[in-house]
Amino acid sequence: MKELEQIAELSRLYGADPRFTLAGGGNTSCKDERYLYVKPSGVALATIRPEDFVKMERAVIRECFTWGEFATPAEREERIKQLMAFAVRNGERRASVEAPVHEILPFRFVVHMHPGLVNGLTCARDGAAACAELFPDALWIGYCDPGYTLSKHVFDEINRATEKNGRAPAIIMLQNHGVFVGGDTPEEIRAAYDRIMTTLEKAYAARGVKTTLETAAEADDALVQSLAPQLRGLLGESVNATVVSAAPFAAAPGPLTPDHIVYNKAFALVVDSDDEIADAVAKFKAQRGYLPRVVSVSGRALFAAGKNRNAAETVLALARNGALILQLTAAFGGVNYLSDAQRQFIENWEVESYRAKVAAGSGAELTGMVAVVTGGAQGFGNGIAVELAKAGADVVIADLNAEGANAAAAALGKGASGIAVNIADEDSVAQLVAEVVRRYGGCDLLVANAGVARAGSVKEFALRDWKFVTDVNYIGFFLCCKHFSRLMAMQNRVSGRWSDIVQVNSKSGLVGSKNNGAYAGSKFGGVGLVQSFALELIADRIKVNAICPGNFLDGPLWSDPERGLFVQYLAAGKVPGAKNVADVRRHYESLVPMGRGCFPADVARAIIYAVRQGYETGQAIPVTGGQVMLS
Repeated sequence: MKELEQIAELSRLYGADPRFTLAGGGNTSCKDERYLYVKPSGVALATIRPEDFVKMERAVIRECFTWGEFATPAEREERIKQLMAFAVRNGERRASVEAPVHEILPFRFVVHMHPGLVNGLTCARDGAAACAELFPDALWIGYCDPGYTLSKHVFDEINRATEKNGRAPAIIMLQNHGVFVGGDTPEEIRAAYDRIMTTLEKAYAARGVKTTLETAAEADDALVQSLAPQLRGLLGESVNATVVSAAPFAAAPGPLTPDHIVYNKAFALVVDSDDEIADAVAKFKAQRGYLPRVVSVSGRALFAAGKNRNAAETVLALARNGALILQLTAAFGGVNYLSDAQRQFIENWEVESYRAKVAAGSGAELTGMVAVVTGGAQGFGNGIAVELAKAGADVVIADLNAEGANAAAAALGKGASGIAVNIADEDSVAQLVAEVVRRYGGCDLLVANAGVARAGSVKEFALRDWKFVTDVNYIGFFLCCKHFSRLMAMQNRVSGRWSDIVQVNSKSGLVGSKNNGAYAGSKFGGVGLVQSFALELIADRIKVNAICPGNFLDGPLWSDPERGLFVQYLAAGKVPGAKNVADVRRHYESLVPMGRGCFPADVARAIIYAVRQGYETGQAIPVTGGQVMLS
């Protein structure tokens, strides 16, 4: 259907532009004589496809406009939800709650957005008068509860406007909400939005109001480093919150639109200093009934919390948007906040709770956890990172190869980050930890995977190679534990929860390895560090374990054609009689009862076990296909 392709293209155009939408919000539709095709609830406009739209029977939708009064709001909302579900003709996705508004607008295409420039007008005390001046052809709708109430009100107002003017309005401004634009072609939609944005930009300029948010240059990093880990524990429910930080700005002190309430709640916590922050959070919850999602330390930094990094970034984006709207309303008589009754309807509305839940994604096993994987740009580390991300964790790829780390993080998608680090250099490790705090607020799981190998006889082994292996595998693990344990201890003191350090060791840390003394020695030493650190860090609620994998024969450590262990072991004569790399590989496969090398998924499952097992620390867990067994 041509119109579906066109509305999907329009949706992606506006959905990808932060001037028009936040958190994937807004909704779009097209229609033919019989069906309305409308965006599903909780699906982002920026990535929507034609096949994603919900197909609805128009005649069924219109039944709601014949209804009379309801005994209670709950009865009303339940009935409209059932009707909307009954109207769907393709699958079980829930249509946008504003589908009836899309139906009653007599245009082939409808695009509903919440641009900050528009809401600077709709959230202003003199918004109605300014709208009449700037957009005399638009219909202004005073605020009413979204859902059926809004749809019925718009239905009545459109009928009155059509009767008065002989045509339906193509632009509808909704107080404290946003704008609907209708048109019979995509070009009409784009022209209307271009006119709206250009007119508003000129109006703000004429009134001396800036259309970009005024913020401080940067956040107080010392405050971020000390406070963000605490806030992870204070603002989390069943797991630590992810906390992102930003340069300070004036957070809106009240509720502006339904979107702001859904994602950020109605109020932010504003404090003058970080002293007694735990008391301030507790008092806020006692007063408001929920934990704050935005915490502003006046003039120093602003923090946004969510169940993962994507959710926290959404909260921050909505906070910035709210601050911009607050700034813009000065052009039209100042801000008009939603009343207590209006915000309470949104807070208790099942439809908006559903939308936020769908947008946040399903709760996988490690959702809410921040995992740092050293050496995660390639090989075992990258495979582990992929599996942890699949399990729901936000993963930091920390690697000496900065370009590879960023590429690996990009492949994981939202929530992941790439950060360059040399784990054998203490300053570099300290900088890694500081950057993790800036981006996530803290860390729940350190996977100390980065490692190197050099093979050769002890009689010929070069000292520089011995030091290289020891610096990375042994000293590097110590440095990571030193700095990440400080961070974990800080957040755990507040939250009372546990954190984990898991070293990806080796079967060579459990049994000796011929012609591989530097590597085996560093791995045996690693097990010693695991056991020692476990005894010490238990007081900080940090578990420390090692996973001892068998050989990842398909990874670059083994298979690199120039420096891989197959090549090294062939040159060192470690496999008697081997004439080529294939002979070396077959030899190592023959040593495994299960007949294959270890895969990253095998190790990731063991890491997740170590994290989820609350009564396990100081262990070296073999994952070797039976090649090495504990006794």
